[in-house]
Amino acid sequence: MSVEIERKFLVRSNAWKTLGTTVSMRQGYLSTHADRTVRVRVEGKTATLTIKGRSHGFSRGEWEYPIPLDEADALLSELCERPLIEKTRTCVTHEGMLWEIDEFFGDNQGLVVAEIELESEAQTFALPDWIGEEVTGDVRYFNASLLRHPFTRW
Repeated sequence: MSVEIERKFLVRSNAWKTLGTTVSMRQGYLSTHADRTVRVRVEGKTATLTIKGRSHGFSRGEWEYPIPLDEADALLSELCERPLIEKTRTCVTHEGMLWEIDEFFGDNQGLVVAEIELESEAQTFALPDWIGEEVTGDVRYFNASLLRHPFTRW
């Protein structure tokens, strides 16, 4: 089993927009149960199926597998819950650490969050000046939660 250790923050300025490379993403969920999520994602020209367990602190089990793009498109069209999550992801390196900034569209227009994956929950890291409030434990910001409670309706 792979373990994802991740921290999530709101973004308070647009200073990150010129710092990295950006890719468009579409993702949907086959399951959004509290104990597990099953996600289909198309990122550029690649696709993955990801299974995540319940969060414990900043950590949770994660299994991710590449799948054919045409199968991902079919799953997104035919089986995934609605609405799909539409966003761009910009990857930025700050003081040796990779930050992933997600800018949401559609029903989640206006939401911008930054995530950093860590090797341990105790790992320290420097915050870029464009980082705002930490929302790691706030389930409203989980992508799976944004299906039922989109940001534009908060």
